[in-house]
Amino acid sequence: MSQDRSRTIYQESAAGLARRALGALRGAGGTAMVAEHVESERDPGAALAAIRILGADVLAPAVLGGAAFHPLDAEAVALSFTALPPSRVEPLPPPAGPEEPWLMAWRDWGTVTLLTVLTSGDTARMTAPRPSSPPAGAPAVEDGTGWAAWSVRMGRLCALALPGLESPVHDAARAAPLALARGATRAVLRRDYPTAARIVRWLAWLRADGVELPLDPVPLVEHIALMAGGDRLALDTAIARRLAAV
Repeated sequence: MSQDRSRTIYQESAAGLARRALGALRGAGGTAMVAEHVESERDPGAALAAIRILGADVLAPAVLGGAAFHPLDAEAVALSFTALPPSRVEPLPPPAGPEEPWLMAWRDWGTVTLLTVLTSGDTARMTAPRPSSPPAGAPAVEDGTGWAAWSVRMGRLCALALPGLESPVHDAARAAPLALARGATRAVLRRDYPTAARIVRWLAWLRADGVELPLDPVPLVEHIALMAGGDRLALDTAIARRLAAV
């Protein structure tokens, strides 16, 4: 199978899992949506990869919607870490190292941390050490430079923008709400709605955290939801709505 075909299969599986998570967040669907996704996929490996791609967002229905987190879902998430184990070597943050392994390390940490909360610590088979460095570049926001690339990178970490997580990434978001507001607005103006949805999740999380913001994220979320589609974007906007409503 070609690399492009493999990537397409993984993306399709991730979109299907995002659709299930969205349904669970809205109170629809089965009670073990992650496990059901793995069982129903023709390619179980792609389904396990989809769990890693969505990261902590597969736990969002339990964290934000109050849904019970099914033990079979916990098993499915743990299996994804067994089948696709994270690297034991801490990746260097960009630009010192490549971006993707560093982003994945943060997403894995968020998944394991939230699952530990939801399962009362029963995650013995899962390990994902927290990277030591948050996204670099935020200090340059004050003089009007660096915020664009930094906000996009923060958007790629939006699966961490959930209650129950606390890290240097969250401190970085608190320190630069203007950069995130600029980044979300820029993405909307460029009609890059997936990026806008990811960044606006941080603004919604900051609002829930009690941080004063330079703009109200709610109209931005509604505009993004109206102008664009896709399962992943729909999940991002639904999560942002829940966070902004807290």
